[in-house]
Amino acid sequence: MFKAHRDLNMRPDLEFISSLVKPGDRILDLGCGDGSFLCHLRDDRKADVLGIEIDPAAVGRCIANGIPVVQRDFSDPMDFLADKSFDLVILSQTLQENKAPDQLLKEIVRIGKLAAVSVINFAHFSCRFQLMFRGEMPRTPQIPYHWYDTPNIHLSTIDDFRKLCHQLEFDIVEEVPIPARFPRLSKLYPNFFAVGGVFVLKS
Repeated sequence: MFKAHRDLNMRPDLEFISSLVKPGDRILDLGCGDGSFLCHLRDDRKADVLGIEIDPAAVGRCIANGIPVVQRDFSDPMDFLADKSFDLVILSQTLQENKAPDQLLKEIVRIGKLAAVSVINFAHFSCRFQLMFRGEMPRTPQIPYHWYDTPNIHLSTIDDFRKLCHQLEFDIVEEVPIPARFPRLSKLYPNFFAVGGVFVLKS
């Protein structure tokens, strides 16, 4: 059973995703940022890594870190990547920024033998309470933006994501709730107590 917060310098969702990686695995990280997580997978997990990132400054930091990276908007078709050409495709807390989340999910399960998708749970009780008692769009450590400057255009819940996976006929190999507090309750009632979740998917 995975236990979060073993590595205090790593987000719990990334820590779980890291545990999926075996030496020699081919890993693709969509929205890889500066490549620091891919550095960890390359150096500590001995994986063969590739990142896709749209931000030129982040791409420059990837290159400085020795991470192979493609500068590209992964909202665009990724037909340059063959079916099942990676052991694991990672999409970490960026699905809600994509114009067509369902199409992106189809792409990553096509490209990867497995896909690990980390989602933010907009139904967490703190979000519900802010809406109910303050009448304002919620802000949390996972959703720190104001309503007017957020890059998030498709906010969803854990239940929403699970239903979409079933609609798209993906197999959910594993689902791990990410708690901020109350780990037992997060496991029992993830849509209310978990701040997010990681879904391991395959087609």
